Order: sequence, then structure tokens, then C-alpha cells
Amino acid sequence: MGMSLNEDSKAGAWARTHSQHLSAGLIAVLLGSFLLLGTGFAHSDLLHDAAHDVRHGFTFPCH
Repeated sequence: MGMSLNEDSKAGAWARTHSQHLSAGLIAVLLGSFLLLGTGFAHSDLLHDAAHDVRHGFTFPCH
């Protein structure tokens, strides 16, 4: 016997929700990494200094 229609739709909804959460988490990690590393190593002094100050504000080692 298989799953009922109601159980099947719940499983499908859970899989979609779980997939969406994983996608959102991955995007957040990539964006955060870019903001932390991309601006930290930027050639623009303004961007670099801003990222440097933020890292010091969060007690993140940067030297």
C-alpha cells in the first residue's frame, strides 16, 4: 500500500520547503562571504576601510 494523497502532499510540501530553506541558506552564506571577503580585499580604500572597521566591531580577526 502506498501513502495516502494527504500524506503524499505533505511530504512533497516538506521537500519543497526544505529545498527552499537550503537555497536561501546557501545564498546567505555566499552573500555574507562576498561581503566579508570581497570588500575586505577590495582595492578601493573606502570599501576596505569600511569592511575593516566592521570586522573590528564584530571582533573578527583581520590582521
